[in-house]
Amino acid sequence: MTDRRQRPPRRGQGELEAQILSALRTAEGPATAGRVQERLGGDLAYTTVITILTRLLAKGAVTRERIGRSFVWTPASDEAGLAARRMRRVLDGERDREAVLASFVTSLEPDDERLLRELLAHPDAEPAGEPAAEPAHPEAERED
Repeated sequence: MTDRRQRPPRRGQGELEAQILSALRTAEGPATAGRVQERLGGDLAYTTVITILTRLLAKGAVTRERIGRSFVWTPASDEAGLAARRMRRVLDGERDREAVLASFVTSLEPDDERLLRELLAHPDAEPAGEPAAEPAHPEAERED
C-alpha cells in the first residue's frame, strides 16, 4: 500500500527568494533569519531560510552584518534595483550586447522609451516617487 498524502505544490523558480526579500523589506530594519522565518509564518525550516539568505548574499541581493554571534540581514536594494540587477546579468551573459540592447529599445512602448531617454539624459536624477530609506536598528539573535 502506498502513502498518498498530498504534498504542497512546488514553488515557482525564485518564489522563495522573493518571499524572503519581501519579508526583509517589510521588516523594521535589519532582521535575523529567525525573524524572517517568523514573518513568513514559520512554514519553512530555519535552515532553509539560512540557505536562501546565503544564496541571496552571493547574488548581491542582500547584505549581512555580524552582531555578536548572529547575523542580521538587509535587502541590498528595492524591487526595482533587484530587477535592474537581473537585467544586467542577462545582458552580461550575451555575446552581442548591441543587438540585445537594440532589440530591447525597439520593443519598448513609447512612454517607456521616453522615460528611458530622460533617464539617460539625467543619470544622477532620483527616480520619481522613491522615498529615501531610513536607517534602522538591527535586532540580534543567535544563528547557530
